[in-house]
Amino acid sequence: MSTLGFYYDQTICTGCRACQVACKDKNDLEVGTLFRRVRTFEVGTFPKTKAYHYSSTCNHCSNPACVGQCPTGAMYVAEDGTVQHNVEECIGCQTCATACPYGVPQYIEAEGVIGKCDSCKALRDAGLNTVCVDACPMRCIEFGDLEELKAKHGEDLVSELPILPASSETQPSILVDCKACALESGFREKEV
Repeated sequence: MSTLGFYYDQTICTGCRACQVACKDKNDLEVGTLFRRVRTFEVGTFPKTKAYHYSSTCNHCSNPACVGQCPTGAMYVAEDGTVQHNVEECIGCQTCATACPYGVPQYIEAEGVIGKCDSCKALRDAGLNTVCVDACPMRCIEFGDLEELKAKHGEDLVSELPILPASSETQPSILVDCKACALESGFREKEV
């Protein structure tokens, strides 16, 4: 079975947050809840600073901590290898949210359950793209087979950045074409 995941071209991302807004709209999320989040970081010292953006969502990890810690099986790995969530089995304990090193599962207080990116499974099953992919005006997000994405975009892609937890922990299914400055330590997150 192929491994599905996201490709993200950080080198052309403008940080417009269209992907974040499209995801929020599609999932009808309340204020403060995001399944995809664009953050801006800065490295260096004035007057020689550099900035970059990072668009993140569920990494659909090969070894998902959220699945391993879910006491009811509500968080599970689907047949296509993506990490999915069954709201009917969720008891809202937030164990998955605590376990995920990326902070992906979000507690939806009004419903008393967890929610997260499902990689737009219903849309994909209908042969369509994820909404974040279609919303991006720069076309810097793609979803698909990771080996095919590597073949298309090159072997120098990374799945580990200083702003992220070690990839050895969960083996995230992400490929990032990163800016050189995104590999520098000493980063600061900027409020936008």
